[in-house]
Amino acid sequence: MVGITLLGLGFAVILIDLYRTDSTNPTLLVFLSYASLRFIPRIWRAIIFGSLGIGFVVYGIYKLNRSLLKPFIRPGSDVLDQLTWFRRRERGPRIVTIGGGHGLSTLLRGLKTHTRKLTAVVTVADDGGSSGRLRETFGILPPGDIRNCLAALSNDEDMLTQLFQYRFSGSPDLEGHSFGNLFITALADLTGSFESAVVESGRVLSVNGRVLPSTLSDVRLVAAMELPHSLNEVRVEGESQIPKMAGRVRRVWLEPNDAAAFPPVIKELLNADIIVVGPGSLYTSILPNLLVQDVLTSIHASRAIKIYVCNIATQSGETDSFTCYDHIRALEEHVGENLFDVILCNNNYDGNVGVNSQWVVADEKTLSDTRTFCADLTEEGHPWRHDSLKLAQVIMDIFYERTGPLN
Repeated sequence: MVGITLLGLGFAVILIDLYRTDSTNPTLLVFLSYASLRFIPRIWRAIIFGSLGIGFVVYGIYKLNRSLLKPFIRPGSDVLDQLTWFRRRERGPRIVTIGGGHGLSTLLRGLKTHTRKLTAVVTVADDGGSSGRLRETFGILPPGDIRNCLAALSNDEDMLTQLFQYRFSGSPDLEGHSFGNLFITALADLTGSFESAVVESGRVLSVNGRVLPSTLSDVRLVAAMELPHSLNEVRVEGESQIPKMAGRVRRVWLEPNDAAAFPPVIKELLNADIIVVGPGSLYTSILPNLLVQDVLTSIHASRAIKIYVCNIATQSGETDSFTCYDHIRALEEHVGENLFDVILCNNNYDGNVGVNSQWVVADEKTLSDTRTFCADLTEEGHPWRHDSLKLAQVIMDIFYERTGPLN
């Protein structure tokens, strides 16, 4: 504004000088007289020229902003709506999500519409599929769950994200590998560290938030399982092997059991407004994070609202016939009681969850717990999955109900 004012004053001085010095030129005098509107009162001239100036300035700023914001505006969206949405997310709460698998990526897709201050803490105990092969071949942490979370947090889940999730087929060497896993592996070799590779991958995908491994140690998940029709326990090693073993999981642990948490994870947990655990595979996605002792200690120490999101359907080979209470009991047997402030359960049981699954029902023991909160969380057409937008909205409603909206 100051620059434009000074520029206008300078131009006015030149015009006045021309008007005074070239008084011998009648044509120029007539032109300047009409151009400066001398035939109307001075106050109206000031209003007319001021209005025209303001109009041109506003129009210029509008067109400039449109040009600068064009790469970031979604098709069909208004600039004002886009800016309002951006500012609302800037003021959103700090949320840390803990888990792995498709459940965590579903949650992140919904939460990123409410806040930009998102951190996903992901398990690194995966040893199956593409991640397991890369882990065994290159000695890096499994990138699969981290890749899914990066894709879910991307600003634009179109071509680049589809490329990141693309799986090769037809070649014996590449069969089953996803492009994103290979990309993160290559970046880990170029940057010299797995955590740097994750950060650079996030920049490529323009993610909202951060994705952090719960630990940088090479941990493996081990389970003690009770065989059918037997009281004997067997030891099962490897996250990918646990669901394949017939029997009931009695307990799980990490080897080594003294793995240190990734330091940024501790910082994010202590600064969080909301900590969300789940949804996801109880024994192979959620517990491997909570079994890192520093992570569990940080959750206890955090002043955030701690929410556990119970699964909608049981998982074959892992939580067969489990109710919501069984999920909570299994968690508390491993990490202690009173870890969560809210237990979020689904109460919509319409539809079919498949032959090998059952509804995870909020039974009487769960409903008698004062921490329990029930809501319709199912996705239309796929009732065994959480609806990302429904789930995120319920979590935000719980937070604002307890704290009030953030300014």
